[in-house]
Amino acid sequence: MKRPILFSLILLLATSVEPAHAADLRIATMRLGTSWYVFGATLYQLLKAEVPKGTRVEVIAKGGGIGNPIMVNSGKAALGLANVVTSQWAFEGHPDVYKGKKQSQIRALAGGLNPVWFSALVRKDYIKKTGNDTLEKILQSKQPVRIVMKPRGSTVPVIADLVFESLGTSRKQILAHRGRILQVDTKQIPAILRDGRADLYLDAVPLGHPVLTEVSLTGNVQFLDLPDKTIQFLSQRGMTPSTTPVAYKGQDRPIKSVDIGTVVIANAKLSDELAYLVTKTLCENASTMAQAHKAWASFVPSEAGLPENTEIPLHPGAKRYYQEKGWLPQK
Repeated sequence: MKRPILFSLILLLATSVEPAHAADLRIATMRLGTSWYVFGATLYQLLKAEVPKGTRVEVIAKGGGIGNPIMVNSGKAALGLANVVTSQWAFEGHPDVYKGKKQSQIRALAGGLNPVWFSALVRKDYIKKTGNDTLEKILQSKQPVRIVMKPRGSTVPVIADLVFESLGTSRKQILAHRGRILQVDTKQIPAILRDGRADLYLDAVPLGHPVLTEVSLTGNVQFLDLPDKTIQFLSQRGMTPSTTPVAYKGQDRPIKSVDIGTVVIANAKLSDELAYLVTKTLCENASTMAQAHKAWASFVPSEAGLPENTEIPLHPGAKRYYQEKGWLPQK
């Protein structure tokens, strides 16, 4: 799909969302311009010619890794993008993230869509000023640090708090040391770093993430490994140790991190026929998805139904598709 056509489609979708009705197939993504919105727009394009007559496909330009499981569980969206780890937290009713409320009506359609790495970048001017050139030194130092990240509703603030905890600190301590924590829309982040209004940037990003790309080109930043103790701490909470491949300016080696994954989820009440159709459409158009965004070039359809790529129960319609393909045992 050519980029001008895709972005014309995105603009059309963003201005044409109407109230839901019984035949809606609504897809919870994220804000306009994010990779998840591009995913939703591409899936919309693929599905609109395949769904039964009378079914209206829509893209919801809001939500995120934490919020989308709630939207899908409640039926406000039939489908949604989620992180593998947040889907697991939602299904189990994570005591902090979901306040113990189990999102028991979510089911997986396809996992392993693309890795999503938790990333930390620091401005080189901050290193020069403080000498703190690792994430551990930055967060354990009493020197003030200004941190920028996505707002509440994203997976990022939740994981950031876990990173702080793994290194023996917290938001309260960072603020007590005259630091700052800025939570803003992603499109504001490159300018904030470029203008020197923040020192440390935390995010969870797929390959080719536009904001991280812009920050690496204009922010004069250095990529930071996650400390081993942090990786171990996060792996005990559902994240997978992984390395971010060399893909950005200023990144001269793979960076130690964790992968929080991406999965398409559905409401359990979605008909088996529609769940089967969506799963089939995703798996049989993997090359089209990869053309829309290079993050999905690593998607392996034959592994999309594996437990390690979903972490929540499969929708029966998706399970039937994988069994018919011979990718899951018949049981």
